[in-house]
This record gives sequence, C-alpha cells and structure tokens, in this order.
Amino acid sequence: MTAYLEIDKVEMHFETKRGRFHALRDINLKVNRGEFITLIGHSGCGKSTLLNLIAGLIKPTAGTLICDRKEINAPGPDRGVVFQNHSLLPWLSCRDNVLLAVERVFGDRETRAQLIARARAALALVGLTAAEAKRPHEISGGMKQRVGIARALAMEPKLLLMDEPFGALDALTRARLQDELMKIVQATGSTVVMVTHDVDEAVLLSDRVVMMSNGPAATIGEVLDVPLAPVREAPRLRLELAHEPAYLQSREAVLEFLYRKQAHLEAAA
Repeated sequence: MTAYLEIDKVEMHFETKRGRFHALRDINLKVNRGEFITLIGHSGCGKSTLLNLIAGLIKPTAGTLICDRKEINAPGPDRGVVFQNHSLLPWLSCRDNVLLAVERVFGDRETRAQLIARARAALALVGLTAAEAKRPHEISGGMKQRVGIARALAMEPKLLLMDEPFGALDALTRARLQDELMKIVQATGSTVVMVTHDVDEAVLLSDRVVMMSNGPAATIGEVLDVPLAPVREAPRLRLELAHEPAYLQSREAVLEFLYRKQAHLEAAA
C-alpha cells in the first residue's frame, strides 16, 4: 500500500550568524491514511522544523516530501496547521476567524451562505456554537485553541498538522481538549501529525510515536507502535488506560528513550 505521506532522506540546514546549522539529517518516515502520529523529543531536536517542512512553510535542503502522491513544495489547503499560539485575529469573531480560512479555500465556488455554514459546522464540531459571535478576548485559552482547530478543520485538509496545540494550557483544559480531539478524529477520519513534549499525550493519542534524537543533526531515533485500538475507531478512555498494560509499557518505552537521550546530553555537556 502506498503511504499517504512519504518523507524520504530529508536534510535541513539553516544559515545563521555562527555558520551553517544542521537541524535534521536523513529523515525517513511513511504515514498511512488515517494514522495519528506524534513527534516527541527534547527541545532542539527539530520536531517543529519537521512539521514546518510537511506544512510546506520551509523547503528541505535535500530529500523529498510527498503527500497524496504530490511533492510538498509550498503551503496548501490540503494541509491544515494548528499552532501552539492560536493566531486568531482579535478584531474578528470566532465565526469570522474560521470563515477567513473557509473563504480562501472555497470562496470561488460557493455562495456566502454556504461558506458561513461551513464555518459554523466546524465550530459546532469543536463545541463552540454558543461562542461563535464572541471575539478572542471574550473566551478562554482552551476555547481559543478550539477555534484554531475549527479553522484548520473547516478547510477540510487531507492532513492535520498540530504543533503542541495544548502546550500552554492547564492540565484540566489540556485533558478536555485531548478528549475533544479524539472525538474529532473519530468523526473526520483525519490523518494527523502532532508535535508534543508530553509523553502521556503522545501515547494516549497516537497510533505511532516517532521519537527524535537530540540535535544538532537530529534524526528519527525510534518509532513505537502503540498497541491500542486506533483513535479513529473509538476514543481512548484515559481512566481505563491508567491500568492498561499495553499503555503502561508504551509509556515506559518512550520515557526510557527520552531519559537515555537526556543522559547522553548531560554526558556531552
């Protein structure tokens, strides 16, 4: 079966004041349609750089990225991005922030009423119908993140990319949004690549956890298959997983990898 997303021998260098910085080396990864993949690793390991490459926001120094059999060489509506910062326009309502993205994708082939209906449907999907007329300063941080997710989903992307979307939220809000995300993935069947620092989040949500080695010249160290039912088939219940051997073993495997890398960092310091 042909992979939905193919990353082949990707390298990434950046020119800095101190010279050329080798951010990523020999990145090879295949993601199937409908998979939920998380990228995890220590700070500076290139997780967000890899996500930006998939989004088409930057171009690789070498190698290729293919999504749905087309090379990625620029941003496109087939890839929706949710950033850690919600990036909402403060003078627009929640609905109009989503509508802005909808107009860019569907504006030349749908009526105004159809575009508004799309925006409202996306907000309903994340449970924000009652807040659609409110502006960002009138809603909580968790609600702002849900608007960001709604904006990405309203574009009907083939691939949903998320860069630590819950990283700045408190633990309870984060848990609620993780549960919401699982419901959304089940409803939409989306293919997701998500960056996280949180081990529990990675194991809870993922079909596979991609563990990055330390930078510079970071690469994929290990890939862990999470032996749980896929999120797209049924949301995982965190209270039940707290005593599930497969969940605990997966969590331990990721922690062990990260601790090994941390020990390597400290030894090299």
